Amino acid sequence: MALSSSSSTQKTWIVHGILAGTAIAAAIGARAYLGRSRKFRSRVVGIIPARYASSRFEGKPLVQILGKPMIQRTWERSKLASTLDHVVVATDDERIADCCRGFGADVIMTSESCRNGTERCNEALEKLEKKYDVVVNIQGDEPLIEPEIIDGVVKALQVAPDAVFSTAVTSLKPEDGLDPNRVKCVVDNRGYAIYFSRGLIPYNKSGKVNPDFPYMLHLGIQSFDSKFLKVYSELQPTPLQLEEDLEQLKVLENGYKMKVIKVDHEAHGVDTPDDVEKIESLMRERNLL
Repeated sequence: MALSSSSSTQKTWIVHGILAGTAIAAAIGARAYLGRSRKFRSRVVGIIPARYASSRFEGKPLVQILGKPMIQRTWERSKLASTLDHVVVATDDERIADCCRGFGADVIMTSESCRNGTERCNEALEKLEKKYDVVVNIQGDEPLIEPEIIDGVVKALQVAPDAVFSTAVTSLKPEDGLDPNRVKCVVDNRGYAIYFSRGLIPYNKSGKVNPDFPYMLHLGIQSFDSKFLKVYSELQPTPLQLEEDLEQLKVLENGYKMKVIKVDHEAHGVDTPDDVEKIESLMRERNLL
């Protein structure tokens, strides 16, 4: 299956992001509660949380994209990632579960009380028979997710023992700078997240987007150390998390480290019904049928 023409550049970004923090992370060492093993964070599961209810797009996981449900498109792309030992769908809706079982996916039923995808991933992890060291939260509305990005965030976490969370960013288009649906990210010079916001960050004195500044757009995919995932679910919501409505801020507000890699990727998530036609057009262009 062909990827975008920029896949070689994308892989270079991923490798660069992984290597940049390796030496420092190894020297610092892991937090005591993470423990150690001879094969550090080697067992990896990908979990696709999916819910039917959505204020902007009800039933979104089941929307047809060129003849297949979107959740199937995402699952098929995720299965191509070499670092994942297993991929499951976590949902509280029987309609989604029946659909996923129909195309061969393993499904974990979760409760309706999960407040976000991370909590749903944690509940699914607890119900899995096998034990895993790393959990990758794969957004179900990213039917064009590149397997290399999944592998990149996993490897970034594996070589950064002082981090409990890893994620990916890409270049932000200037026209998206003031769009609150496009989450922005700033990182330090070692590749660790400083902050995420729906507003433009950094924000200059002119109050305008600087077309020459390398703003970064957060991609939805994220991986967790499985032990930390249990801790995360027990942490109380934090002020910044609630104000921005960004669950990753709870990680930073509680003092944990988050590794960030930069990749060459155009964000093509499905947020509204209007996005479906855009995705289908792009898939035709890339021959991803």
